This record gives sequence, C-alpha cells and structure tokens, in this order.
Amino acid sequence: MDQLKEYYKELGVSGEVYDYAKNIESSLSERFAEFDAVAEFNQLKVLKAMKKNRISEAHLGGTTGYGYDDIGREAIEGVYADIFQTEDALVRPQITCGTHALGLALSANLRPGDEVMSPVGKPYDTLEEVIGIRPSKGSLAEYGITYAQADLKQDGSFDYDAIKKAINERTKLVTIQRSKGYATRPTLSVGRIRELISFVKDIKPSVIVMVDNCYGEFVEETEPSQAGADLVVGSLIKNPGGGLAPIGGYICGKKELIEQCAYRLTTPGLGKEVGASLGVNRQFLQGLFLAPTVVNSALKGAVFAANLYESLGFKVVPDGKESRHDIIQAVEFNDPEKLKAFCQGIQAASPVDSYVTPEPWDMPGYDSQVIMAAGAFVSGSSIELSADGPMKPPYAAYFQGGLTYPHAKYGITMSLQRMAEKGLVRL
Repeated sequence: MDQLKEYYKELGVSGEVYDYAKNIESSLSERFAEFDAVAEFNQLKVLKAMKKNRISEAHLGGTTGYGYDDIGREAIEGVYADIFQTEDALVRPQITCGTHALGLALSANLRPGDEVMSPVGKPYDTLEEVIGIRPSKGSLAEYGITYAQADLKQDGSFDYDAIKKAINERTKLVTIQRSKGYATRPTLSVGRIRELISFVKDIKPSVIVMVDNCYGEFVEETEPSQAGADLVVGSLIKNPGGGLAPIGGYICGKKELIEQCAYRLTTPGLGKEVGASLGVNRQFLQGLFLAPTVVNSALKGAVFAANLYESLGFKVVPDGKESRHDIIQAVEFNDPEKLKAFCQGIQAASPVDSYVTPEPWDMPGYDSQVIMAAGAFVSGSSIELSADGPMKPPYAAYFQGGLTYPHAKYGITMSLQRMAEKGLVRL
C-alpha cells in the first residue's frame, strides 16, 4: 500500500487527497460485488449469443467496396439481435455516432404528417436539431414531421395525464431517452421504461416506441427491448463497443423497422445487402465480448465519484446509494471554475493527451459552450474515461467511463486533486 501511495504521489496526487479517496473506496465493497454479479450475467449472455451464431475466425475479417456477402457483418448483427432479443439488428461502421443512429431510426420510420413524441421531457441537445426543435437543415421539421413532448414531474416521475393528452392520431413514434443527458433527472430503469411503454401502448397500440439506450447497455440484466420497445438504439463508442470499436452504431428491433432503417442508411432497393465492414469486425466482436466487464469498471468509477463528491457536500445524480441504470455520474458544482477544474483533473489522468488543458468551446450541436475532458484512444469515446458539461447553471459535470476501474478511480482522485490545489474544496 505504501508503494501504491507513492505511485499516486508520482502521478500528482497528494497524500491528503489519496487518503481521503481511499477512505471513500473502503466503504464500497458491497456495491462493487453487486456490479460484479450483473457483469457475470451479461458476460454469459454475450458469450451465449456468440456461440449460437457460431462466431469463427472467418467472421473477424472485413470487406471493401459494396460489401456483398460480408459474413462477419451478418454474424455481428445476428449476435446483437440475440443479445437484445429482437427480430433483427443493424450494426454498421457507416453509422457515425449515437445521434446519427437515432436520427437514422427516426427519419427511416416517420413520414410527412407524422408526429414524434417524447414522454420524458426534452431530448438530448444534439437531437434538437435532428427533430427541428432548433431549426437546422434537413431536420424532421423540414419534412413536415411535428414534435410534441410531455415533461417529467418535479420529482422525476412520469406525467401520465400530460402523456395521454400529447398522444394523438398523428403520433407515429414515441422516443424515450433512457439516460439523463445534460439534465439532472433520474436515469430510467428498464422497469420504469416497461411501465411507460405499457401505458403508451394501451393508449395507441400501433405506435412505434424507440428507446435511446446510450450509456445503459449491460448496466442491468435486461435491456429495453425486453420491456416492449420496438427499437433500441445506441453507439458503439459507448458501452457495447467495449472501448475497442473505433466507430459505429446499432439499431435493434422489429424486422420491418430495421428494414426501413437499412433502406435509409444505404438506399431503397439495397438496404442491408451493402455496406463494407472495412476491417472493423474483429474490434466490433472483441469489444462486445469485453463490454460487460468494461461497463462494470465504469459503474464502479461512477459510484466512487458519487460517494466522494457527495461527502464533500455537492449534489450528485444519482446519489451514492441509489441503484444504477446507466454509467453517467452528474455532479452539480454551481460554479464554472469548479466545473473546469474537475474536467482538467480528468484530462490530466488520461493516457492520451494528459498534458492538454481543456477549456470551454462552441461544440457543434449544442446551445452553449461545453467543456470536455477526453484523453481517449478512440476520439470521443464515452466508455473511456471522460467528463464534460455545458457552461451554464447548475454547472454540472457529467463523468463516465473508465475501461478499467483503477483508471477511473485515479481520474476521479485527480479531479479532486485539481480542485484542492485551486482552493475550490476543503477536505
């Protein structure tokens, strides 16, 4: 232990900060054991799907050009469909990010005159331009697709009366964002999502329910697709990519809806038959195989962060004892300097670009400046150690990731070190 403390000192952590963090960690063994059990369950679920689809070395290669008869691509989509227990899946490197995957699913399954509705308040910032809440070229609004929403109640519960009023004859698709995004509302558990889907389907059985599953994969033993969702959507540079996928997104769901998505991604008449895998099949499969244990590490880091900053008097969402339904940990600082110091500490702990000092900037798709700390092997990877937040009240930092728990722990400890050095916290 003395040698470990010395390593931390060599990496910039004072003895006082190290001891404070170590004391917090010592109280978390029971929570960590719970996460280990979920990770084991999900690891076996992934392995079962890979065995069922008879994954072989032949699937690890790639194709170029049109990508006809790409057996690896087809096997990966079979594995995803089995893991999420859906009829079909679209898993492609041509899907550039989570927002792209969500925009693809929306535009593929909506037509002029349709309405998309959110029963959980405003969607994540980057979707505002996709939908047309903020005007943007090529938005759904430009194609005559309207938008409605029902806000959550003050306590984070569903406003069922408002949801019922918002659903009408034009409501074609209901989109449910599982994670909190840049909000401090609770993340939705699969159980709560099941209740909401049941309520919506009772009102209008024909409505398509899509769940934005970003940051939630493998956190629980079940996924929203097992709770009645017609589509579940996510990014491969988040949880399911396991830190190895260099790009990509997935959409899992009903076969007819996935077919629509494939036609939108490529072109009518071609659909899933084209789309070269360009040599990423191995990273997709190996990353997916590692994902349950990588998510486990990220969860441990999030709970460590929650308990550490809660002990210093900051509001954390979720709090240090709440059940977890995604990997994101929010800490409200109510002070721009504290938010900046936190992110700068995370950056200093990164294996890539640790010497860089992040500053707020005008990031595309956001309505305010954003500060981001992300010294990652894959640019923008949210399953690797990262933190970000909009420079506006309540000046909350959103921390996520850590391919290994020791790295996540060190990152959080360094964030505290930076704040202590600047006199922004007192231990």
